[in-house]
Amino acid sequence: MSSILNKNHYLFTSESVGEGHPDKLCDQVSDAILDYCLSLDKNAHVACESFSTTNFLLNGGEIGFQDPAIKLEDFNKNVEKIARQVALDIGYNSAAVGLDGAKCVYENHLHSQSADINQGVVGKRGEEDLKEYEGQQGAGDQGLMFGFACKESPELMPATLIYSHKLLLKATELRKSGAVKWMRPDAKSQVTIEYEGHKPVHIDAVVVSHQHDGDVSYDELKKTILEKVIKPVLEPTGLFDEKTKIYINPTGRFEIGGPNGDAGLTGRKIIVDTYGGMGRHGGGAFSGKDPSKVDRSAAYMARYMAKNIVAAGLAERAEVQLAYAIGVPHPVSVMVDTFGTETVPVEKIVAAVNNKDLFDCSPAGIVNTLKLKNPIYRPTASYGHFGRDPYIKDGIEFFTWEKTDKVEELKKLVK
Repeated sequence: MSSILNKNHYLFTSESVGEGHPDKLCDQVSDAILDYCLSLDKNAHVACESFSTTNFLLNGGEIGFQDPAIKLEDFNKNVEKIARQVALDIGYNSAAVGLDGAKCVYENHLHSQSADINQGVVGKRGEEDLKEYEGQQGAGDQGLMFGFACKESPELMPATLIYSHKLLLKATELRKSGAVKWMRPDAKSQVTIEYEGHKPVHIDAVVVSHQHDGDVSYDELKKTILEKVIKPVLEPTGLFDEKTKIYINPTGRFEIGGPNGDAGLTGRKIIVDTYGGMGRHGGGAFSGKDPSKVDRSAAYMARYMAKNIVAAGLAERAEVQLAYAIGVPHPVSVMVDTFGTETVPVEKIVAAVNNKDLFDCSPAGIVNTLKLKNPIYRPTASYGHFGRDPYIKDGIEFFTWEKTDKVEELKKLVK
């Protein structure tokens, strides 16, 4: 089938990668280090990158503790332990599976944050024409961020991406429980759906590639993934049937994987992290960045805004763009696109989201609204930052940007 039949009938595809994918290993290491920083100092400024390849794991980037009692050299003593433990938690416990978290070569190149960047973020201004912002937290960088929501799934996310994530979540459950002993950590999935307009009508194709032990036969691998992963996840959707094309480990073999099969780097899976290509992306990665970086915090806020618009029934699809200038405490632009699916005039939706009492899009306002100064980030680093259920653990709220607690206020404002 052609990928474009006509403007209302088409195929769309999204992919996901498992927590053992080399890039996702690095995202999780970066966010685990970020969480450690925030557990020491809620106002820490962090831009942590990770890199991994065969028998090698590296961290680099900038750390800025606002608490003068915390010394970077003392902090760095624990970073190696954190990085290695993330690898082990994922399942990288021997060279045979792609990396031995306990024994691999490790290097740490984290250093202090630039004072030039720090002064704009914390609200100190040296230039006369910026004095009006004195004392106000500014954006940690310039840039544009997008948030997206749609009614294709209960999570208000694109169905192609949610199903791709769920396939790998199911596989991870089987691997970590020991139910399927030949599974190794690295994995990828892809789902193609046929659409009529904005409505999913059929799952056209599914791809699952999963790393495996050397002694498992291809027939056993294929049968297991079909019967224990694909069917349990996709049959309940009502979109999966005998016409769905299925590709399982299409090359026939995926024994060599993880950092040994392909180098990993923080921030290389930004489409997997967000909307699977269906919503736009401003280009900034998330993992390893504290919430003063609007690449992350404003993308979370834009999702929060878009999701509440759709949950309120104001549109079937919504996309919100926020844009910032470094050191400036308010967005330079706010855009809302409802793709012609709005149920009230778009002007009313735009006016509502620009109400600062409803959505404060200043960097400080975002952090306060979504409670982003807590160590909540490692769980975001695999299986998507969006479409996740909010929860509370040890008194800390996770995935606050997935709440739909602005629905009633939005409805009142657009009346």
